[in-house]
Amino acid sequence: MFIMLISEAWNLYKADKQIQGYSSQTLKVYKVQMSLLIKYLGDIKITDITTESIKLYLGEVAAQLKASSLCHRIRFIKSLFKWAQEEKYISINPVTTIKEPKPESRIPKFLTEEEIELLREVCKTTFEKALFEFMYSTGCRIGEVVNLDKHSINMAEQSVIVFGKGKKEREVYFNTRCSIWLKRYLEERTDDQKALFVTIRAPHRMSIAQMRHIIKQSRDK
Repeated sequence: MFIMLISEAWNLYKADKQIQGYSSQTLKVYKVQMSLLIKYLGDIKITDITTESIKLYLGEVAAQLKASSLCHRIRFIKSLFKWAQEEKYISINPVTTIKEPKPESRIPKFLTEEEIELLREVCKTTFEKALFEFMYSTGCRIGEVVNLDKHSINMAEQSVIVFGKGKKEREVYFNTRCSIWLKRYLEERTDDQKALFVTIRAPHRMSIAQMRHIIKQSRDK
């Protein structure tokens, strides 16, 4: 079995994911995750990493992260070590028993559970359902959503990189219900527009005003 440092494992892992078609945004986030792991553990041999050392690392950062962010960090680590085991760089996967935390509720404070379900009911088209579930589960602003492209969506990790005020970049996450409706919406589309959400007639990227109008119509139904 070939012995390698974590940094060497990362270079090969990244190359494999590039071949599989992972987006540059996803790999950029993964690189940050890897840097944080190396900063904590040191650039040690990948075979020297234990379940205990990973748990101590995650336990230290857990208090600083939202549950969704901690979940993403755990998913990356699990993906890395699953790959390492499949490639025969490690014989035992140290993170198989590590579980993700229960995600926090993302229900807006100004809406009750009943109001959320009523809004779901009035969404009739696949587009309306996909837009509602995306905005509900991510908490994104309209101005952030209109600028998103289809290729920005990471369905495997249920995440997307958004750019907020001042072009500040952050990663947000969406739930399984949102993932289902997004896939259905994108599969139904026959246009060649790169925008995640487009107008129904003569499809093109929606403006903030157009998206705000659609959301208002849904609420007024």
